[in-house]
Amino acid sequence: MREVLLDTETTGLDPALGHRVIEVCCLELSNHVPTGRHFHALVDPGREIDPEAERVHGISRASLIGKPAFAEIADALVAFLAEDPIVAHNAPFDFGFLDAEFARLALPPLDRARMVDTVALARKRFPGLPASLDALCRRFDIDLSQRTTHNALLDCRLLAEVYVELLGGRQPGLGLVAAAGARAARAAPPATRTPRRVVVTEAEREAHAAFLTRHVKDPLWHSVAEGD
Repeated sequence: MREVLLDTETTGLDPALGHRVIEVCCLELSNHVPTGRHFHALVDPGREIDPEAERVHGISRASLIGKPAFAEIADALVAFLAEDPIVAHNAPFDFGFLDAEFARLALPPLDRARMVDTVALARKRFPGLPASLDALCRRFDIDLSQRTTHNALLDCRLLAEVYVELLGGRQPGLGLVAAAGARAARAAPPATRTPRRVVVTEAEREAHAAFLTRHVKDPLWHSVAEGD
């Protein structure tokens, strides 16, 4: 099953106020496991970035000068998203911003039936507990040392780990390792063992016979031996 994990960074919090997408990242999943394929783009929004938003993601207006406009990356983004489910943390936020960008280009909005919101999944699994990406990474012991700002590409990679844990912690990599080990075992030649002969001394024979005399009456193997 193919899914696309999505994250965006923006100039502010509300597309209705004219805020724009400045970074978009998509990460391809197959059966919930990253395949290595991804789409990533920084975008010139054609407007200033709110200071509060810049403090969160660390992307300045100056760093986006010369980057493509959203219209220039839209076709490649839509092609990568295809028709598959879209997984995002606080997905209504990302869907709302992308819908606003698509509307400017007369493109259709994203189908909400495709939305998989990991915030909703986290609140269902851990009711009453914090559901931020940082909180979930700490809960699942996922390394946050590189997350000094909300970089979309890093956030996608962290969310891929969180998503698997929210689905039950399937740890798919272990299955791949086990399968590889099984294939290697089948391919390896069978081990050979040299038979080792056990030699019983006369004293051991006498001790065993004395033990039987004391504890076993008419051993069955004696009658079998006599019949032979």
